[in-house]
Amino acid sequence: MKKLHTHELPDFDASKYLDSEDAIAEYITAIIEENDPSLLAAALGDIARSKGMSEISKSSGITREALYKALRPKAQPRFETISRVCEALGVRLIAKPLHSKDQQPQRT
Repeated sequence: MKKLHTHELPDFDASKYLDSEDAIAEYITAIIEENDPSLLAAALGDIARSKGMSEISKSSGITREALYKALRPKAQPRFETISRVCEALGVRLIAKPLHSKDQQPQRT
């Protein structure tokens, strides 16, 4: 059997699977849980390109050039940029508690 090397694998393109606001929201949530701002910027860039950078630019009020710069891998976009892009994509960032009362151990 021939060994398969990771560099021989095709690049994974998540955009093929991001066909609804629910799918986009789940993807962004998973990315946020990785706690890597540059990964979030890159993921939003992938989603924006799949939807059409011109459309996202128009909806968010951010120029295409600024979007490309802010949403490239290793970028550190401002929260305002992230928020406006998410709104243009039809999703909202929300916070939830790390530990809900239902999940905490009971005291005896």
